[in-house]
Amino acid sequence: MRPRAVPAFALGLVLLVTGCGEPGKTPSQAGAPSSAPAAPTPSPTPSPRPSPSRTTPPKPKLRPVPKTLPAGLHRSSGSRGVALTFDDGPDPRFTPQILDQLRAAHVTATFCLVGKQAKRYPQLVARIAREGHQLCNHSWRHDINLGRRPAAEIRADLVRTNEAIRAAVPRAPITWFRQPGGRWTAEELTVARQLGLRPLHWSVDPQDWNHPPAKTIIKRVTAATHHGSIVLMHDAGGDRTQTMAACRHLIPDLKRRYGISRLR
Repeated sequence: MRPRAVPAFALGLVLLVTGCGEPGKTPSQAGAPSSAPAAPTPSPTPSPRPSPSRTTPPKPKLRPVPKTLPAGLHRSSGSRGVALTFDDGPDPRFTPQILDQLRAAHVTATFCLVGKQAKRYPQLVARIAREGHQLCNHSWRHDINLGRRPAAEIRADLVRTNEAIRAAVPRAPITWFRQPGGRWTAEELTVARQLGLRPLHWSVDPQDWNHPPAKTIIKRVTAATHHGSIVLMHDAGGDRTQTMAACRHLIPDLKRRYGISRLR
């Protein structure tokens, strides 16, 4: 090899090594991967907001059952005669039977009416009033815990019951209120009096609501009754066949022994 050919050969080798990339690019550019356009950054998906839960407010706690009955309850007829009272009606099976017996004896009684029943059977409420019997509010649905509830609930219950009775007999007076089960409270007496209702209790309870035989009802009433007694019985709220049978004896017997009078 000629001496001049060595530098030329070396220069060609250098050009060959440095020119192996793509045209117009430096070696560093040739070895790097081609850059693709960047993908758009997805916008964050908003997380769903939790819907507010609907919670039922807790019911107010009931007041304790009083250990003794409050003062001011009517436990006497107000005269020497005996007052008959019939609870939980009206009922189409038994109320007409009692009304027939009272009419035959020419005496009157007091009917303690449940609001739901009065609304369902207004024709019986009308007959009770038409035949001269006294009307008593006995709560809307026979709520034995009514007196333990807030005063506003007591008032609403009594007003609703009065309205149901007056829908059947608009001009008949509703003089009395009787708490179901006799679970009276002082708060209940206050509300009743504000509505012009007198608190009606009893002095003779034969417990006919428990379906004893007619002979047992007669025995219990006869043993406990005296002048001025208020007798509690039922013309609704269950099978009152035994009460109907007992009254066929009791009504004429009590009339003969004491007289049967209206509440005063």
